Amino acid sequence: MSTPDTFHRDPARLLPVDPTVRAIALDLYARVADAPIISPHGHVPPSLLVNDEPYADPVALLVTGDHYVTRLLHAGGVDLADLVVGEAGRDARAVWRTLAAHWHRFAGTASGYWIEEELDGVFGITTPLGPETADAIFDEIVTALARPDFRPRALFERFGIELLATTDDPLDDLAEHAALASSGLRGRVVPTFRPDRYLDPDAPAFGDDVERLLGATGRPTDFAGYLGALEERRAHFIGHGAVSADHGIEEPFTVDLDAAEGARLFRAVLAGTADAAERRAFRGHMLVQMARMSVDDGLVMTIHPGVLRNHSTTTHARFGPDTGHDIPVAIEFTRGIRPLLERFGLERDFHLVLFAIDETTYSRELAPLAGFYPSVYLGAPWWFLDAPDAIARHRAAVTETAGFYRSSGFIDDTRAFLSIPARHDTARRVDAGFLARLVAEGRVRLPAAERVMDDLVGDIPRAVFKL
Repeated sequence: MSTPDTFHRDPARLLPVDPTVRAIALDLYARVADAPIISPHGHVPPSLLVNDEPYADPVALLVTGDHYVTRLLHAGGVDLADLVVGEAGRDARAVWRTLAAHWHRFAGTASGYWIEEELDGVFGITTPLGPETADAIFDEIVTALARPDFRPRALFERFGIELLATTDDPLDDLAEHAALASSGLRGRVVPTFRPDRYLDPDAPAFGDDVERLLGATGRPTDFAGYLGALEERRAHFIGHGAVSADHGIEEPFTVDLDAAEGARLFRAVLAGTADAAERRAFRGHMLVQMARMSVDDGLVMTIHPGVLRNHSTTTHARFGPDTGHDIPVAIEFTRGIRPLLERFGLERDFHLVLFAIDETTYSRELAPLAGFYPSVYLGAPWWFLDAPDAIARHRAAVTETAGFYRSSGFIDDTRAFLSIPARHDTARRVDAGFLARLVAEGRVRLPAAERVMDDLVGDIPRAVFKL
């Protein structure tokens, strides 16, 4: 029995409170609770599994690099420098104590829920985190991390990961993926082609990056050579198991230009003479070109739009990108994506997965698009929205129009390796609750709900990502 000094996870956590619906949900969840994890988009570095080195400490495991955690601490008054081990003499225990002192700020957040899931589910720690317990929990985690079964590869296999996709620069030689492919690891680790910096004239080093791309492939400095270089690198990724190309953009805007205009814009953006409208047109045209390449080579095209990167210039200057200050903006899909879909939306083997942080697009645009175009799939809520209530809102907004089979399956999209099982379990519980309500209301028969539940973690992501 729990005492005030311990907690135990409720087996029915995140499921509906109504006892009739909860009973149905528990049965649906039980069908998939231990199903393998398919993670076709994320940011775990392959070096973690290649090197298989023990985690240094609880901070390296649960704090460092997890912008869900660091951004909320920063909002509460903690300098990000105080979360860096070694900065100004800070050691890992001091950083951990900082997290514990501010733990009350995480109540009700997805990151707070995931960390408690990890502490209990991975380490068996049932003592609530706080200033009084920080040192004891720190020591317990350190002791566990010294054991072989807490090394990254052992955790990968314990988590039951069937497929893990990383996100990689187009010029990466992918040697680490080759090493993993021949290592005997149970489960696949595949790269993802992420070409944003080579496509966006407003990227800080666009000209230098294009020069590196052309140099690496021996292509001429013209538009045809540029496109050929991108195609060559995509082929390299496919040869190392890649299944998708990902595009993290601010605006889902596309424009289909003729070859002459595309070449003119390429010369202008490379010379630095293109104005804002021309740079925007070039970005939009390159999304169409990426779709063309996906039709040709079979890579699934995923688009993550609607985020203004590096909102705080001061923070970016001090700590670099991906440090918690990328902020969502309102976007529009229907007109912006139309030129791309006019050209390729009806192609039989083209798969386009559209993600959004702007929830207003779900029922107004994304569900109708996925409900018509055979190429379009609904990406799972991501980043700010991969939390229980947000996942449920997404299902409620899109299912009546597009159903379940036009969705991608859950995407964890994380750098925080230890949180992957907790995130997928969260989605499975929310989906079980949503389906259970439909069954209880007589809107879906139980056998159909059981099939959907199974397919959401298996056949659906396998089909969407061509696994």
